[in-house]
Formats: sequence, C-alpha cells, structure tokens
Amino acid sequence: MSKSLKRVKQAAKEPGLTTGVVETFETKVARMAADTVRGQNNQIARSIILRGENSGQAILFLTAGGHQVDMAKASALAGEPPGKTDAGLIGAQTGFAIGGVSPVRHLNPVCACLDPHLTEFDIIRATAGTPRHAFPINPQDLNRVTGAQVGDFKT
Repeated sequence: MSKSLKRVKQAAKEPGLTTGVVETFETKVARMAADTVRGQNNQIARSIILRGENSGQAILFLTAGGHQVDMAKASALAGEPPGKTDAGLIGAQTGFAIGGVSPVRHLNPVCACLDPHLTEFDIIRATAGTPRHAFPINPQDLNRVTGAQVGDFKT
C-alpha cells in the first residue's frame, strides 16, 4: 500500500469522516470513477491544483466531476489569479502526485475552494491518494476538514 493511500486512510480516524476507500479502475476520469462506485459524474470531487500567480502557493479547487474551472471566477474566489502548476509544487505542498491528489491529509496547508454543486449530494467520492482509489465523504465534512471556501468557479 502506498504512503499516500495510508495517509488518506488515517484521515478516516478523524471525527465525522467516513471510511471505505474503494479501488477504482481510474479516478482520473470522473465518469469512470462514478461508474465504478455507482454514482453520478458530478458526485466525484475532482482535486484541481493551480498555482497562485502572486503567492506561488498551491490552490485546491474541489469541483464536481463534470465541471471545469473558469479562471476568471477562480481568481475572484481565491483572491489571486491562478495559473498552471507543476508536479514539484503539488508534491511539496500536498505530498501527493498528479492524478492522485486527495483533498485531505496534505503535508502543508493549501488554500481550498469547493464547488457548491458538490453540496447537493449526501455523499460524494474523492481521490484517496492514488489514481485508482476513492473514498466516500459527506460534502459538509469535506468542507469542514479542508476549510474550503464555497463559491462558484466553474464554467
């Protein structure tokens, strides 16, 4: 078991979080992940990491599986323009590799924004530290543990 997956499984010990990491065929593709866990595409919380152009820090956009990040809206919500990031920044701030970024258990604090569409579901699924693992979580619990700002940043 990878260190990343172990870290996410440890998060299940925190109050209010659910357990049950599921191996999927491929969580990078939201539709495939939703099919694997028998959910809707928008029940998959995708972790999109961008780099703040002013701060140089990672910004996590937790978006419903079928949505894309609108850069102008994301800039207004995050308080700085977001730009492309790289594997080095993602790894240094989150401790996860591209394609397996979990919204929980980052090595360093990350500014997070949550797509309000995710809050329409009782349970959503998020990446669990690898491209092939996901875990169920209540959107309000996800918001609580990530400290995410809820706001519209999607196209």
